Amino acid sequence: MNRWTGRASDLDEWLEELKQEPELMDNVTHWHTIPPREARTAPLPEDLDPQLADALRSRGVDELYVHQSLAYRAVREGKHVVAVTPTASGKTMCYNLPVLQSLLENDDGRALYMFPTKALAQDQVAELQKLADLMGAPIKTHTYDGDTPPTVRQAIRNAGHIVVTNPDMLHSAILPHHTKWVKLFENIRYIVIDELHAYRGVFGSHVANVIRRLKRICKFYGSSPQFICASATIDNPQEHAERLIGESVALVNDNGAPMGEKHFVFYNPPVVNEQLGIRRSSVLETRKLAGMLLKQGVQTIVFARSRVRVELLLTYLQELVKDKIGDRTIRGYRGGYLPKLRREIERGLRNGEIRGVVSTNALELGIDIGQLQACVLNGYPGTVASTWQQSGRAGRRQTSSVTFMVASSNPLDQYIIQNPDFFFNRPPERALIHPDNLLILIDHVKCAAYELPFQAGEQFGSETLEDMLEFLVEEKVLHRSGSRWYWMEQSFPAHGISLRSAAQENFIIIDLSEGSRVLGEVDRFSAPTLIHEEAIYIHEGVQYQVEKLDYAEKKAYVREVDVDYYTDANLAVELKVLHADKERVSGEIVRTYGEVTVNAKATIFKKIRLRTHENIGSGPIHLPEEELHTSGYWFAFSEEAAAGKGTNEMQCALLGIANVLVHIAPIYLMCDPLDIRVVPQVKAVHTQRPTIYFYDRYPGGIGLSERLFEVHDELLTRAKRLIQHCTCLSGCPACVGPIEEVGLLGKTQALKLLEEAGAGR
Repeated sequence: MNRWTGRASDLDEWLEELKQEPELMDNVTHWHTIPPREARTAPLPEDLDPQLADALRSRGVDELYVHQSLAYRAVREGKHVVAVTPTASGKTMCYNLPVLQSLLENDDGRALYMFPTKALAQDQVAELQKLADLMGAPIKTHTYDGDTPPTVRQAIRNAGHIVVTNPDMLHSAILPHHTKWVKLFENIRYIVIDELHAYRGVFGSHVANVIRRLKRICKFYGSSPQFICASATIDNPQEHAERLIGESVALVNDNGAPMGEKHFVFYNPPVVNEQLGIRRSSVLETRKLAGMLLKQGVQTIVFARSRVRVELLLTYLQELVKDKIGDRTIRGYRGGYLPKLRREIERGLRNGEIRGVVSTNALELGIDIGQLQACVLNGYPGTVASTWQQSGRAGRRQTSSVTFMVASSNPLDQYIIQNPDFFFNRPPERALIHPDNLLILIDHVKCAAYELPFQAGEQFGSETLEDMLEFLVEEKVLHRSGSRWYWMEQSFPAHGISLRSAAQENFIIIDLSEGSRVLGEVDRFSAPTLIHEEAIYIHEGVQYQVEKLDYAEKKAYVREVDVDYYTDANLAVELKVLHADKERVSGEIVRTYGEVTVNAKATIFKKIRLRTHENIGSGPIHLPEEELHTSGYWFAFSEEAAAGKGTNEMQCALLGIANVLVHIAPIYLMCDPLDIRVVPQVKAVHTQRPTIYFYDRYPGGIGLSERLFEVHDELLTRAKRLIQHCTCLSGCPACVGPIEEVGLLGKTQALKLLEEAGAGR
């Protein structure tokens, strides 16, 4: 009997069988087993209301985990708190317990819960309602989001003890209309912010400003709420919480939750071309591993880095196992799906009807999605924190679980897969936000002015507020009267400001196949590469071709097609330095941080065949150029390091180094690789020397380039080691890039340039 298809009685037995299978184990670079962990507990607090204590006991909770007890005590002492423990460790109780206790003590009290997604908010309301019902207490908990019927909204505003919402709704529907929420803002005791680590980059910078506005309105109504935050493990939880809410917080990170045995398997697809260092497709290897698990009857979640990969894997897996478990029991899940479809998929996972799901990081956050036992990651998720979050989706019921991480050929994946100690022994990344990014800040000053007039002497962030207010007076959106500034436009500003981008406006995708239904949306910077005319847009495993992109109206019109390829677009980038803020010298390299402008234009798209991934054609893209004013970090090689190298040789060396750096930079940043971009220039206008530029892919910058400027020496040392240790001969996708890009000597030249410049000494 082939062990790969033999049905084992449970996951542990099946994993032992796999260990005997050389065809699999030849590709496993590391098999890490985390032993089960016993719970560490504390008794229920003595001051806990008997109704609440009885409700907990009726659900089998006779004592608290240590971190839950510590968080409860810190909140009761009046401190702002951030609780930081791994996925599925019961963080919810850290805030639900003190909030419910407070409401039992004072029926007029109110609490506001904020979650990054609607799905999480709905999950929490169900949990809170169960506890309230068990207590028999008239505690009213309601979700207030875009799906809340208008008829219910007034009741929530007047009577909701706990209002559960998301940052977008708080920003655009609650704060601008605070006069309808007087009961909430006058009596608010607690503000709960869960999944704190999700508020980073542009989104986190916006949310920090939404919280500034929220605190300003609370102060107006005479309340001073406590913040209770919860986060998965990051390197700087206390600092991040304090930057986000603008208050000192107490850190609770002593995790007392139990955990079942966890297997973490690093899987590197086999090399199919040794000279070029090309490996078998990670998508196809992911399909193989996920297919094996699903055929064993193991409920499995597959995470992919992009929407396109989610839809590719979904198509492959549905074909692979439909004869075994039925076609519709494997589903896709990603941003862009409409709410009704997402709720249906979450329910199917909990009740077991859906045996497999292929998701972007949309399911990474703490939604309770049932008895998943296996997780397959298609590529390294980009951060240590995200990897643990996604892996934590499996084994949430203290059972054994397995995570397979299938590496792609890109340098970051190859670095992680070949350096397991780096992954298992290193703290997760830092969450970075830049709330005082002027573009973001000015948007929220407008929103705050609409909500309440500004008074002379008020603070809003660390920038000089009066200068911004006077600028808005000149723009004729504010009016000054004495020591106050009033909003004077007719429309309210929050409606046109998205928290997900520093530049506003998303593109809507409209399906013409059956009438005109909205399929989903993409942000403005992704539009030129994802929904240009003739692009193949994949949704729920179905292919759509873009027939027309109305750039002015921000609408893409698509029609269902059946083709055997998908599309991938190229961007041409031109970069100019505006201003240098910091400069340092390391060996033969001068590094600088400052402001840059970037002009990017989508030029051509390639058609790539499904399954074989070969290029079968291309076409032009005719779209306007996008201009971006942002922050950047760049380093220039000295004349000595560049001496004796021809233009072509230098071009290949710079391109090779840039290819490595852009992939390993996310090791230091809690960001998507697409958030930071790189541009090599053989003779840069600004430095007159060979230079490599990094820039934040968001207007105004969000702190990514500045962090890279600080860790420059370590970054170049890692790049040099990665190139040295790569097994290819002349360059490959796992180091400097394929030889078609960097030439036959690209690898040697990149390494030589780094050594001559003193990198890694």
